Amino acid sequence: MTKLSDKFWLWGQDAGSHHRSAGNASWKLPGTNKMGPVEGAEYLGIKNVCRVVMGGTPVPPFDAESEMMKSMRQVVWSSMGDSGSKRNDNASDLDEVLRQAGKYQNVTGSILDDFFISPEHNQGRVARYSLDYIKEMRDRLHACEARPLDFWVVCYKRQLDWPMDEYLKLFDVITYWNMRAPAEFSEIDADFGKVVAKTPGKRRLSGCYIWNYGEGKPLSVAQLQAECEKYHSWIKAGHSDGIIFCSNCCADLGLEAVEWLRGWIKEAGQEKIG
Repeated sequence: MTKLSDKFWLWGQDAGSHHRSAGNASWKLPGTNKMGPVEGAEYLGIKNVCRVVMGGTPVPPFDAESEMMKSMRQVVWSSMGDSGSKRNDNASDLDEVLRQAGKYQNVTGSILDDFFISPEHNQGRVARYSLDYIKEMRDRLHACEARPLDFWVVCYKRQLDWPMDEYLKLFDVITYWNMRAPAEFSEIDADFGKVVAKTPGKRRLSGCYIWNYGEGKPLSVAQLQAECEKYHSWIKAGHSDGIIFCSNCCADLGLEAVEWLRGWIKEAGQEKIG
């Protein structure tokens, strides 16, 4: 029997990478982040990790990072890092992800972060890679010698009306995110309904920030609780396959909402699903 906790994931990035990011001018993260992905996952009580390159790090080879994550149930490595990972504008890390899958049995997929781009500002292009290259990536992941790997992608609220449907058809797992979820909570069901309509037959996961990145301030316990309960309801309704919590990079900043989340994960995670 599957437990709800089996459907929880950590968005794992290098310790301190959010504080170092240019985006932190508006995110305004306080303090110092020392927890890496494994420490953050263990602190929150999560056994699955999306290990994602941020600001270009880590760089291949990924062996040392994968070795540290051997205790995790599942690991999904990025083959495209965030928008600040400029090496991935020209070349993916797919070869390295496939190599990691051959060495580590818990590697089950690969994700593209910050993949979609505004067609208005990029000569009509809606993605960092061409449709043909995404088809090639999908085929290589599905044909991985160690085991077939799932192909994941990040999608944001602001992108829902962009012409990206042909791309979405090529991914196995769609992760949906909104940095301004607390302020736009009244729209959240309609927004996720668009995601469901665009992705028939796909697995979908809800991205849940544990800092209010959109407004540069802490989440209240009530705000985080409302999001968790909403995403939980989507799992029970069969519309979502899980929640990704972002991230270890703010898990050790002494935030009241994070401490509430630890208790919620421990308690709600015991619920039997399916």
